[in-house]
Amino acid sequence: MKMKRCGWADGDALMQAYHDEEWGTPLHDDRKLFEFLILDGAQAGLSWRTILYRRAGYRKAFHNFDARRIAAFGPRDVKRLLKDPGIIRNRLKIASAIQNAKAFLQVQQEFGSFDRYLWSFVKGKKISRRARTYRDLRVTSPESDAMSKDLRARGFNFVGSTICYAFMQAAGMVDDHLHGCFRISKS
Repeated sequence: MKMKRCGWADGDALMQAYHDEEWGTPLHDDRKLFEFLILDGAQAGLSWRTILYRRAGYRKAFHNFDARRIAAFGPRDVKRLLKDPGIIRNRLKIASAIQNAKAFLQVQQEFGSFDRYLWSFVKGKKISRRARTYRDLRVTSPESDAMSKDLRARGFNFVGSTICYAFMQAAGMVDDHLHGCFRISKS
């Protein structure tokens, strides 16, 4: 018997694995949270599938999302990244990743962890919603609006409310698995 999953993940093995193992699962590891923030920002104007297929390239190009190393990137690194076919070669998105690494380190210092800071926007608890169809899913929320506003005030880029909401879904802060999805009881 075939498991029922959210329709956006059907028909592609990598998307299915991402849906089945990651999406909507509460995440509390600072490095992984930083990775998702950078990847969701890179997704702007593109599909998640495009980014997911380049995730290994991003991990290699950005030293497995080591924020300290990324924050130290200079013009040579930007030039290298603009030639790297394993990532989205957009100058603004690359510059954003570097700036976001610097802001990430500041947040870690101020709050003790990026996790503590981010989860404060949902009061430390996952928000569960049960849309019936993909079209019923939100693209923003009051929480993503607040997160976006605060991240921007702290110097982050590519963190609009829609990007923040997608990030919150990816990091399990919001559980938007559709009604009937087998992950509802696991996420």
